[in-house]
Amino acid sequence: MRKQIAAANWKMNLSFQQAEGLLNQLLANPTAPGANQYVVLAVPAPYLHLAKQKTNDAVNMHVAAQNIYSKKSGAFTGETSVEMLQSMGIDYAVIGHSERREYFNEDNTLLGDKVKICLEYNITPIFCCGEALYIREVEGQNDYVTGQLQDSLFDLSADKIKKVVIAYEPIWAIGTGKTATSLQAQQMHAHIRSQIAKSYSPEVADQVSILYGGSVKGANAKEIFTQPDVDGGLVGGASLNAAEFIQIVQALK
Repeated sequence: MRKQIAAANWKMNLSFQQAEGLLNQLLANPTAPGANQYVVLAVPAPYLHLAKQKTNDAVNMHVAAQNIYSKKSGAFTGETSVEMLQSMGIDYAVIGHSERREYFNEDNTLLGDKVKICLEYNITPIFCCGEALYIREVEGQNDYVTGQLQDSLFDLSADKIKKVVIAYEPIWAIGTGKTATSLQAQQMHAHIRSQIAKSYSPEVADQVSILYGGSVKGANAKEIFTQPDVDGGLVGGASLNAAEFIQIVQALK
């Protein structure tokens, strides 16, 4: 059975005090995730230790880095390595968010390297993919996303691809208030799963969790998450509000 995941992406937000307050509010929630449901909190790098300490005893709650560097260690001032994350007990890392691709020119080859080094250190990569509006308008989204998967993921072994979480994020729906319809989300998630099945097998594809990211809110989460190939969400702005994010967690299958 595939993991159902509500992943919060705090991006570059919150002071230390605000981050601590938000963590306290989330942990005070009496509704724990179910047996196959997981909460992942992708917090800014300065708050990773705080978040790990706070969530150590929480059931099915994990901490993620928002980015990692593609090398194990070395003279790369300002970067965060997987060795550092592993030594802190961090379990997940977001790889290839559309903002990293756009603002920091991260390409599919580099992101493939990041995925591989995460897996080498037993850190689960949440690999982001998705198309811009101009691609969607000419119905090129399927080919575009397939290219991202092929270039970054499909040289992995079957055992390793099963350890990757994929997050589909239509770029036109990130931070815009626009959301793909539940049907649009399902269609792309089904396409992604079909491409994994084509490159590996249907059995492998059925084990990969695929999240939807793009203006997920408490009000629309349940409708999106009930789609058969949607296994949760990668949540941006709504994850900065404890009550809103808790509602999203509760919407998991």
